[in-house]
Amino acid sequence: MNHGAIPLTLGGDHTIALPILRALAKKHGPVGMVHIDAHADINDEMFGEKIAHGTPFRRAVEENLIDGNRVVQIGLRGTGYSAEEFDWSTQQGFRVVPAEECWYKSLTPLMAEVREKLGDGPVYLSFDIDGIDPAFAPGTGTAEIGGLTSTQAIEIIRGMRGLDVVGGDLVEVSPPYDPFGNTSVLAANLLFEMLCILPGVRYDDKVKAVY
Repeated sequence: MNHGAIPLTLGGDHTIALPILRALAKKHGPVGMVHIDAHADINDEMFGEKIAHGTPFRRAVEENLIDGNRVVQIGLRGTGYSAEEFDWSTQQGFRVVPAEECWYKSLTPLMAEVREKLGDGPVYLSFDIDGIDPAFAPGTGTAEIGGLTSTQAIEIIRGMRGLDVVGGDLVEVSPPYDPFGNTSVLAANLLFEMLCILPGVRYDDKVKAVY
């Protein structure tokens, strides 16, 4: 980042988002965030640990790394560690979009709302592959049914074009659970889509080329 690079990081579990956000905040201050995930990752502790793959965004709020009024979480569903797990996010100002709100429809209108909420400030994109339904992405450690489709994932990323994206990650791909490589292929293509929305990048949809 000292050389002007925009980090796109591959995980690994979601814990990696915390040190990345710490680095980004040193340069940009608190950033907005689009977070795609089956889980909110805002637990105070996970198995007795303060820093784990289920806690990074609570730590990020506590450390003033993200601006709660400029955070959108998309695809939350399934099991949690406490009854109020998804409520804590809304209390911080997050816009929470449960998976049920995404079923059977295009997410292009949602992303227009997201762009308006995030405005002109710096934005981080954090994409947990388990936000996508295991029918498309089975190769992850905490799969939850009823998730986003691969097409909706593309709509979310392309819907961020025009925002000041200062970094991103794609995490939780687990090769041992991905024997046919479908999850890795999807993840690689989503990372390419992320590359295409970075500020100053021009993308030709017809030939899938980056300039």
